[in-house]
Amino acid sequence: MATTDTSQFRNGLKVEIDSNPFTIVYFQHVKPGKGGAFVRTKIKNLLNGRVLDRTFRSGEKVEVADISESRMQYLYHDGENLVFMDQETFDQIPISPDVIGDQINFMLENMNVEVLFWKGNPVNVQLPNYVESKVVQSDPGIKGDTSSGASKPATLECGATVSVPLFIKEGDILRVDTRTGEYLERVSK
Repeated sequence: MATTDTSQFRNGLKVEIDSNPFTIVYFQHVKPGKGGAFVRTKIKNLLNGRVLDRTFRSGEKVEVADISESRMQYLYHDGENLVFMDQETFDQIPISPDVIGDQINFMLENMNVEVLFWKGNPVNVQLPNYVESKVVQSDPGIKGDTSSGASKPATLECGATVSVPLFIKEGDILRVDTRTGEYLERVSK
């Protein structure tokens, strides 16, 4: 397996530590007045998303993770898994909802996503930062209650429920941030 040392660290480098894939989010080379130099890092686990602080001795060897990314298109939910198609080879791959996590609520058919594979298995699905979806259910706003900046829940066709301003009605198309689940704006079409 390929290895690298701490002098090759950079943000975004994918490494394998304790049999888990990580990406380097932040690193800093430190040379104290006394003792040996070291590298202070923040690494993000690609399986569960946890960020850890980790210190490496200068020159320490680390395995490079066997990671590949592929642009795929979400096709449909077959009841148990979500089926994606590779944009280049047209292979269809089922992926468990556990891999996608909470972002499953923003999945729309024919959506293009980035799928991260570790040792040939999908470990992460990255949705676009923003998705546009139609409001399928929302209670009407109360007239005269618009000055308070109040909000109400609205259910989108993708399945997500977001908090929206009172003027939003059924049939409106909204732009929503998939990372935070926040309403951004109403889209005019």
